[in-house]
Parts: sequence; C-alpha cells; structure tokens
Amino acid sequence: MDFSAFAFILAAFSLALSFFIIYNWNLKIKPQKKESSFSTKPLQLQAYERLVVLAERIAIPNLVSRINNPDLSAKEMQLLLLSHIKQEFEYNCSQQIYVKPSSWQSIQKLKDQNMLIINQVAQTLTTHAKAFELNKLLLEIILKQDKNALHIIVLDALNYEARKLMQ
Repeated sequence: MDFSAFAFILAAFSLALSFFIIYNWNLKIKPQKKESSFSTKPLQLQAYERLVVLAERIAIPNLVSRINNPDLSAKEMQLLLLSHIKQEFEYNCSQQIYVKPSSWQSIQKLKDQNMLIINQVAQTLTTHAKAFELNKLLLEIILKQDKNALHIIVLDALNYEARKLMQ
C-alpha cells in the first residue's frame, strides 16, 4: 500500500471521527425533547365544565330562584344578587388559563350584562320596593329574551368548545 492511499484512509477516518465527536458533543449541549405523557386536555375539559356551571349559576333566572328572599327590600336583594355574581366569578377566575380567550370573554360579558340588568331594573323601583318586585321584573325581562338570552348563547358556545376538545 502506498503512502497516498494510507494518507487518504487516515484522512477519511479522521473526518469520520471528527463528525462523530461533534455530533455527540451537540447531543450533550442540546437536551433532547422528551416525550411527555402529560396532557392538558383533561384540565381544559374540566375548566369548560366549571365555566358551564358558572354560567348556569349566574344566569338571572337561576340566581333569582336560588337566592329568593321575599323579606328583603329590593335594594338589599340587588346587593345580594350582585354579591353572588361577583363571588361565583371570582371563585372560577383561575379557569381562564385553560380555555380559549373568547370563551373567558363570553363569561365576563355574561357577568357584566347580568350585573347591568340587575342595577338598571333596581333603579326603576321605588325606595320602598320589596325583593319580590325586583325578582319579578328581572324574570320578566329574561323570559322575554327567550332563546336569545346571553346565558343561553354563552352556554352553547362553551359546550361547542368542549365538544371540539373531545374529538
């Protein structure tokens, strides 16, 4: 074997060894992505489930029937309804990190709209009005909305998003 063939084989071997060393060195520097068995889908589904419960609980018909106290004044009932909406919302505000921003915004709009309706209806009553008068007016307004009530629309949107996740 002549010297040039030996030099060529040695150069090829050195080149291959260099590539091997560089490749292994890069593997040590760049950590490989490990396959994670963790899935956020169950957390997302649970969040949509909790938001559906929230939307049901702050829907005016459900709120009025759950908190109905005829011994209160309309002003006291107004404050009690608003307080319950705020508490329910604050209790579930952490769910926003698991759901689409549009889903969370729809919950915020439902809360804001319900609080606005309660405040506006309460302003139309006299200072001596009773809780049952406020509740009656609130239910009449929501029942007039029928299937266009915001809480129905929000529930449909949340259910749609949850069903998409389950596919």
